[in-house]
Amino acid sequence: MKQAPLGRSEATLAALIPIRKTAAWWNLTQEERRYIFEQKSHHITEGIRYLPSVARQLYHSRDIGEPFDFLTWFEYAPQHSEAFEELVRTLRKTEEWRHVDREIDIRLVREPES
Repeated sequence: MKQAPLGRSEATLAALIPIRKTAAWWNLTQEERRYIFEQKSHHITEGIRYLPSVARQLYHSRDIGEPFDFLTWFEYAPQHSEAFEELVRTLRKTEEWRHVDREIDIRLVREPES
């Protein structure tokens, strides 16, 4: 399934969710982190279930000294609000999420185009 592009006129709802992972997460080897991400948390598999309803863009910011390791931008139409909430609930229940020590969940609404 292919992700829908960002900026779709019908996607008037958005969320910006910056997260920071624990030092313990970053002390794991890359292979250990990948194993948790892919095999235990099924992060990609779970995310794909919500395509194309929810579009996202991930920005990595750990290596540039920012206070959050990742910034994730999501866009979706109002009729897909529950799908987005389910996606967020699902990811927050994973083993990977136990390594998140800070998160901010910012929600936005854009007025529909006239």
